[in-house]
Amino acid sequence: MSETNKLLFIINKFSGGGYRPELEGRIIDECIRLNKECSIEFTQSRGHAVELAGSAAKEKKFDIVFAVGGDGTVNEVAQGLLGSPVTMGILPKGSGNGLARHLGIPTDFKKALQVIASEKSFRMDTLSVNGKLSVNVSGIGFDGHIARLFGKNGKRGLIGYTRLVLKEFFSYREFATRVTIEGQVHERKSFIIALANSSQFGNNALVAPHASVCDEWIDVSFIKKVPLTQAAGFGQKMFTGKLNKSPFVEILKVKKIELQFPQPIAYHIDGEPFEPTDRFSIEIKPGTLKMLLPPTVRTTY
Repeated sequence: MSETNKLLFIINKFSGGGYRPELEGRIIDECIRLNKECSIEFTQSRGHAVELAGSAAKEKKFDIVFAVGGDGTVNEVAQGLLGSPVTMGILPKGSGNGLARHLGIPTDFKKALQVIASEKSFRMDTLSVNGKLSVNVSGIGFDGHIARLFGKNGKRGLIGYTRLVLKEFFSYREFATRVTIEGQVHERKSFIIALANSSQFGNNALVAPHASVCDEWIDVSFIKKVPLTQAAGFGQKMFTGKLNKSPFVEILKVKKIELQFPQPIAYHIDGEPFEPTDRFSIEIKPGTLKMLLPPTVRTTY
């Protein structure tokens, strides 16, 4: 019998396109096929997945805890498991699925189920952003502003996100930043500052194409406002993994960074918005989360 026999699935019914009853059935059928013990819990509110995963880690009843949802659900489950010996798995059901895509987990749910049978895992890095956990990509500035607005009208998904970006783009301005790295102070003007553990926001938008979740570095992307006439070329670079070659982007690899702004600024952590603030302390936390990988995953992540 497999050493990883007891599995918990934490499902967010409201992630992505919503919940369908057959999703639960597919999970149960796959666990029966693999002779795995399967338990399922549904989140009831924001933060509930943290509680469920935390209890699983504390009580040591499960070998693997799966986040079944989007990037927000992944972040919450990771919070509950952080620093524990319990392995985390992801079955992506969100709008962007940034970390899942980076790790090579299929976004097609039927194909993603293959990860349940996997015995591959590794210790991945996480980020601390003002004391809050980030496992994928967090952002300050325009994307933080968009995150605060996104979904308020109940319309999520890539099309809704794109429409919102186009609506807000022209009125949002670049901002000044005081950057401190290893005691050295620098000044920057940016439109977005991406704090990347993995390579992408989601939907294959590669904001830090050479980022790795196990290299013990943070990739910080300072992105300037792109003129509309050059937006197509910029977008092509982002979706083909060449954003580091754009004249509008500067990417620094750091262990720790301090950011200060003239006034509070919008930000998000793994897609979830938080109240604006004018100071940020970001640092890498190496190997703090044990993550399950697909059995056919690439060798670098």
